[in-house]
Amino acid sequence: MTDDLEALSETARIARDLIRFDTSNWGNGKANSETDAARYVGDFLESLGLSVEYIDSAPGRTSVVTRVPGANPELPALVVHGHLDVVPVDPANWSVDPFAGEIRDGMLWGRGAVDMKNMDAMILTAIAEILRSGDKPNRELIVAFFSDEENGGVYGSHHIAMQRPEVFAGATEAISEVGGYSVTIGDERAYLIQTGEKALIWATITAHGDAAHGSRVIPNNAVTKLAEAVVALGRAEWPVTMTRTTTSLVAELAAMLDLPADTDPREVVAATGLAAGFLGPSLATTSNPTQLSAGYKHNVIPDTASAAIDIRPLPGTENEVLDRIREIVGPGIDIEITVQDIGLENDFDTPIVAAMAKSLGAFDPGARMLPYLLSGGTDNKALAMLGIRGYGFAPLKLPADLDFPGMFHGVDERVPLDALDFGHRVLTDFLRSY
Repeated sequence: MTDDLEALSETARIARDLIRFDTSNWGNGKANSETDAARYVGDFLESLGLSVEYIDSAPGRTSVVTRVPGANPELPALVVHGHLDVVPVDPANWSVDPFAGEIRDGMLWGRGAVDMKNMDAMILTAIAEILRSGDKPNRELIVAFFSDEENGGVYGSHHIAMQRPEVFAGATEAISEVGGYSVTIGDERAYLIQTGEKALIWATITAHGDAAHGSRVIPNNAVTKLAEAVVALGRAEWPVTMTRTTTSLVAELAAMLDLPADTDPREVVAATGLAAGFLGPSLATTSNPTQLSAGYKHNVIPDTASAAIDIRPLPGTENEVLDRIREIVGPGIDIEITVQDIGLENDFDTPIVAAMAKSLGAFDPGARMLPYLLSGGTDNKALAMLGIRGYGFAPLKLPADLDFPGMFHGVDERVPLDALDFGHRVLTDFLRSY
């Protein structure tokens, strides 16, 4: 049953409107334009009296940026950023139209409700509340809504960081997605503050063989060779390697779950329940085959076959991981890196994290804050090239039984309306005070 649309908050309405822009991004330059969504965001910012700049890295690939003056201009600026693109979707697998922005059962449904048009809306309404009240954020804000994040930011954050670094002049820190949301550990609610993220390597592996009629016996079959390499990569078991972030996280989790301090980290994370979906991959490198390509006719054995591999090394281990990938696939398999980006790991005991904890605590007293290492990546990687330390802080107070991590790039993305309004309040408080 559809909920009362008249009762929607401004944050929910904006998130719904943004979902209705189909900004699907298939990668490698194939994407629906983000321009209309960027214009929508820009119009809203201009209605607040701000001057915006649209930056197009290619036709239709539009990012929008603005600066919000702070009450204390002597403080370093803070980058507050989101992205406007989403991953593609197969509507046949969904319970709702993924681009309708449907309100149902107290939730907003649609592609981007989780990743990350929810936070885009929270950013806009937090700034709006501050400015409409006649106040200013504590420090200057550089607000950016990027295109192409789902392709590693080639046409968005990386383009601007490399071609227009002056856009971020004066900033030392940034906040964005995939952090600050709640998980329930045992009977206790905790918020995951994202202080780092794994590195990124997207690679294509290619096998070569003999082209021939499909009825022949061809030992040097490219598809067979590729399949063997794909299975080896997909089943590779990478060793647990603890970083300072995951060491701290696992220790906190073990204490919360009343587990011995020497419990295997994988067992500790597994005991967290739904949270394990995002926490588990932070303990080790992962290498997942994601796409296959070979041949052009049923009865023709092709001479090449390729697969896309999504590799997520722990920060600083990229070279050794690539060496191991080469060992796993074996000789005769070409490896081409199509996208590569750095990993990040920032300290948890910092003033910005303390400010996040204070703002969260003001609206959810007594909740625990935990550091975590994101298994994916964000546009903070591009900003890191400019010396800007990025954190994940999209505050959401979520029901214990909602598998929120499982909806990133998943089916039936949805976010509770009250979580959006909670996030708006926390983010507004944070920007006023930090």
